[in-house]
Amino acid sequence: MSREKGYTKKNFLKGIINENPLFVSILGTCPALATTKTLEAALGMGILFTVVLICSNVLVSLLRKVISEEIRTPAYIVIIATFVTIVKMMTNAFLPELYSTLGVFISLIVVNCIVLGRAEAYASKNNVFDSLIDALGMGVGYTIALLTMAFFREFLGTGGFSIGAIFTFIPQAKLQIIPKDYVISIFQNPAGAFIVFGLILAVMAFRRNRKEEYKAYLAKQEKLRKQQEAAAAKAIEGGQK
Repeated sequence: MSREKGYTKKNFLKGIINENPLFVSILGTCPALATTKTLEAALGMGILFTVVLICSNVLVSLLRKVISEEIRTPAYIVIIATFVTIVKMMTNAFLPELYSTLGVFISLIVVNCIVLGRAEAYASKNNVFDSLIDALGMGVGYTIALLTMAFFREFLGTGGFSIGAIFTFIPQAKLQIIPKDYVISIFQNPAGAFIVFGLILAVMAFRRNRKEEYKAYLAKQEKLRKQQEAAAAKAIEGGQK
């Protein structure tokens, strides 16, 4: 039982940390660059993406023994397209502002390589529960990545944060931190999205390299310690003789 709990936790966290779809696998970059102008838009995209991913993974896992090898990929695309259509219609009906903001990128979830990749690489080979956890972890990880980009883009590009413009069931509010005369408007443009994305990847690569260098340093120190212990033991043994 404890092993199963440990595996479930690891299965969930991998999509957030070690196998983050956007910041580690560099997948789904097109919607990430286009829908992260504000935190609200990024959150909306992340939620819709996660819903499609969970539903697709679960159904693919349920049908994994029914779908033959020859039609596997077309069948997965049909399943994903079905859920994307449902999500698109529901968004248009209940959150028209979000639908208008995200536009074509809701439909493009169909061809998002993360969704098809998880169906092919994981859901088609694992049970429903594990597939659900895998999808949830990947969806949360992708949403966190979108929110991270949106945080910097909205803050630097507008000087603050606003809510209620897209999720209209929330009272509108705006927090202006940087005076408008000092905002860097490029961060609200596609070029700003590339800059933020590149800087985040650079920081992550720097931290990863430092961590690997530290591990290499510890391994070198451990090897040196063992060599010194072996030399000392040999010297003692020689003195006794």
